[in-house]
Amino acid sequence: MLCLRNEGADDLEPRKVYQVLPDAAAVREGLARVIDESGEDYLYPAEYFVRVKLPVAVSRRLASPPTSAHPPTRRAVMRG
Repeated sequence: MLCLRNEGADDLEPRKVYQVLPDAAAVREGLARVIDESGEDYLYPAEYFVRVKLPVAVSRRLASPPTSAHPPTRRAVMRG
């Protein structure tokens, strides 16, 4: 889900996409169970978010563990 606002929720960043975990009881209460910046899941007002549909390839990539985009580079040592 895309975060639209974060009033009183310092662990959310507006305009960032967050993973939401299914929680029917939370939905009935107007809440969303979101994995926030701390890496933990918490309940936030559902009105802070809007559901977005991502392309399948993007969804799969976000669901997989992060990998380094670039292998570590070695620094050149200047001698002389």
